[in-house]
Amino acid sequence: MSLIVDIKKRLGDFFLDVSFDTNGGVSGLLGASGSGKSVTLMCIAGILKPDSGKIILNGTALYDSERRIDLTPQRRRVGYLFQNYALFPDMSVRQNILCGLRNEKDKSKKERSLLEIIEMMQLRGLENHRPGQLSGGQQQRAALARILVGDPELLMLDEPFSALDTNLRGQLQIEIQKLLKRFGKDTLLVTHSRDEAYHLCGEIALLDSGKIIARKETKQIFADPESRQAAYLTGCKNVVDAKKSGEYEVDVPDWGLRFTTSQPVRDGLCAIGVRAHYFNPKTIQNRFPVRLTDKIEGPFEFNVQFRYKGQVEGSQDIWWLLPKEKMTEQFPESLGVSPANIMLLYG
Repeated sequence: MSLIVDIKKRLGDFFLDVSFDTNGGVSGLLGASGSGKSVTLMCIAGILKPDSGKIILNGTALYDSERRIDLTPQRRRVGYLFQNYALFPDMSVRQNILCGLRNEKDKSKKERSLLEIIEMMQLRGLENHRPGQLSGGQQQRAALARILVGDPELLMLDEPFSALDTNLRGQLQIEIQKLLKRFGKDTLLVTHSRDEAYHLCGEIALLDSGKIIARKETKQIFADPESRQAAYLTGCKNVVDAKKSGEYEVDVPDWGLRFTTSQPVRDGLCAIGVRAHYFNPKTIQNRFPVRLTDKIEGPFEFNVQFRYKGQVEGSQDIWWLLPKEKMTEQFPESLGVSPANIMLLYG
C-alpha cells in the first residue's frame, strides 16, 4: 500500500506545493486553517485538478500532468469523509449506504455488503432513519459506512471530529482507531488538532502556507520538531531565540541563561523550544531561579506564567503546565529542565 503525492496548485493568492508519500497505516496532515490541508485532499480525490505534478496510488496514476492522466473521482477508488459528512438529508441510512454500492450489479451481493457494513458500524436499528434523526456520532458512522462499503484503496478523513462535542470526540477517536486497523489500507487524516494527530497517526506531515515543513514518525516530530514553525504547530508555548555556545550548550539572550543540551548543537541554530510540561522543581540540570507572574486555573491543571531572575525586561513570560495535585502553596524558588527536553530549532 502506498500513496505518492507531488503536486502544485495555485488558487488566487494561495499556492500549494506539496510532496510526500505514505507506506500503509494512518498518516496525518497537521496544520492551521488555511494551510492547504483540504486542498491537498481535494486534489487527491479528483475534486480539484492540480496545475502540475503526479498522484500515484498503489502503482496506479490517478493524476500525472506529464502523461496527461487525470482519472475521474469515480475511478480513483478513494474514500473521502468530508467535515460535514455530506449525507443526503432526504435519504435513509440504508439509502445513503447503498449509494456507495451503485456499481455493484448483483442484488444479493449488494444486500450482503449492506448488512455487513451496518453491523460493523453499529447502525442496526437505524437503517430507516434520516441523517437529521441521528446523533453526530451516528452520522459519522453512516458516512463512513457509505465510503467503506465501496472498498476504497485509500481513506481520507477531513477534520472528522470537528463537528462533535468534547465527550463524543474522545469516544469516537477510540472507535475510529479500531476501525482503521480493520480497514488495513492507507488512511490520510487531515486535522488542526494536535491531540487527534497524536492519537491516531503513525506519522505526521506538518503543513504551513501550502508547504510541508516537517514529516516524521508521530512521537519523533513532537519530541524534535527541528524548526520554529514546526514547534508552534506541535503546540510548544515556549519558543525563544537562542544561539550556539558550545557543542552541547546554547545561550538564550532574552532569558539571560545558558542551557546544556543532550543533542549536539549544529550550526544554524536560531531558537530553542521548551514545552510547558517540561519544567520540574526536582530537576537539577538547567536549574535557575524563577518568580511567579500569573496563573490560570483549569479543571485539572494550572497554566502558570513565570520569569527567570535577570530575564530581559519586555521579553515574554514563560509557560509552565502543572497538574493540580502538584501545585503547592509555596511557588518553587527555582525550576530545572532536563537537557533531553531542550528542543533545538533551526532556520
